[in-house]
Amino acid sequence: MRETAYAKINLALHVRRRREDGYHELETLFAFVDAGDELAAEPARADSLHVVGEFATGLSDPFGNIVAKALNSLPHGPAWAVTLEKRLPVAAGLGGGSADAGAVFRMVEREHGLPDDWQTLAAKLGADVPACVLSRACIGRGTGTELEPVTNDLAGMPVLLVNPRIPLATGPVFKRWDGIDRGPMPSGDLRTIALEGRNDLEPSAAALVPQIADVIAALADNGAWLARMSGSGATCFALYESFEARDAAAGAMPPEWWRLAGALR
Repeated sequence: MRETAYAKINLALHVRRRREDGYHELETLFAFVDAGDELAAEPARADSLHVVGEFATGLSDPFGNIVAKALNSLPHGPAWAVTLEKRLPVAAGLGGGSADAGAVFRMVEREHGLPDDWQTLAAKLGADVPACVLSRACIGRGTGTELEPVTNDLAGMPVLLVNPRIPLATGPVFKRWDGIDRGPMPSGDLRTIALEGRNDLEPSAAALVPQIADVIAALADNGAWLARMSGSGATCFALYESFEARDAAAGAMPPEWWRLAGALR
């Protein structure tokens, strides 16, 4: 069995308030790129996880990885030996771990089906996991787990992901949020919400990693019709009207930055 863990981006991310439980009330527009980490699984005597790839060393505890937790949370028949190829940067705003867990859910769904409470099980692993199980454009509310459908007029749109190769943990970014509610996310199709929306975590993330502003400026200066930070950073994305424009922009980025060219699903 093989499955791609599609990279998640937030076309818009509005932080409305800090809740009494310590979490934040969010409105976000999830979208997914047609590339990401790669997972493979085969029958084995006992469940196991082997991590390889460029960013494998970024996982401090691969045996406590969310992939292993996802596997343990789902009935999947015989034991599985899972190999995870980490192609996405860790702590990068791309939902990497959540996307990996989502890929496990989809593999289990193909082989055995998912339990009726799969969304609850997914949410226990992380706020982005339910959306990453679906891996299609949707609106997330609450902590991001309350999902709503949205008209996807951007499927196939060329996208470029760029990261300055600086990990950025989510907690400190939310902690620096100024607490100001700048209003709800607009309604409409993906293009409308993306253009009229914003990412309220950009200022706090850029205060921690100033290179984020450099990445967004470089993307905006190279033909993107939208350039924005994803999630809590430090990865930024840019959308283009043509694959030629996307590829030209990718070639113009500093060679030391990580980049991934793809299309929206």
